[in-house]
Amino acid sequence: MVENPHARRRRSRPMMGRMSHLTVRGSCLLALALLAVGAGPLWADGPSRGESLYATCSACHGAAGMGQPEGPAPVLAAQHETVLMAQLADYRGGSRWDPRMEHVARLRMVERPEDLAELASFISQLDPSLPAAIGTGESLAAGARVFVMGCASCHGATGQGDAVRGVPRLAGQHHGYLRRQVQDAVEGRRPRLQASHGRRFATLSAAEIEGLADYLSRNVRRTSSAQAR
Repeated sequence: MVENPHARRRRSRPMMGRMSHLTVRGSCLLALALLAVGAGPLWADGPSRGESLYATCSACHGAAGMGQPEGPAPVLAAQHETVLMAQLADYRGGSRWDPRMEHVARLRMVERPEDLAELASFISQLDPSLPAAIGTGESLAAGARVFVMGCASCHGATGQGDAVRGVPRLAGQHHGYLRRQVQDAVEGRRPRLQASHGRRFATLSAAEIEGLADYLSRNVRRTSSAQAR
């Protein structure tokens, strides 16, 4: 398999860049922790700050956070705050790559860690209002087997993830987006995902990848409040 040239270039980043990214990521998670324990607002704009920041995101992800059915933009609604914070920090720090998100990061519209925390909080409370785009169903059984045997132990029996451990909610995500993330991890475009899942993904056949994405897209996506009941 031909290595992605962008991946090779970015892996050669000097240690100072990686340390800067860790600082950004750590600061973001600290801000989220302060929100979680009720430390009070760290900004003057009030609880609507996250909604204001999300206005830029809605151009691709939609007002309800349901993304684009074809897969370019994922469903964000009801994703765990911890996951959203970590992914935003990765885009800011250059550890996850997507041309559109890198462009947004360069705009630097979300500067402070507490802004990222408020944005993540707002998105996590969006109610997934529509079903995700699904696959053909031809490899559904194979995908279900892959999930049960290799994914459910971390992502949960129905793919709802784990907010405490920062495990993403995969249920109800668009089929095309899920399939692309597996391929990106195998081909080195998502270094963190490649490090944790790349070896496992590389053993899957095309039909199993298709089926896994299809299976997860058909599972009901629950909000955190509904999941707790």
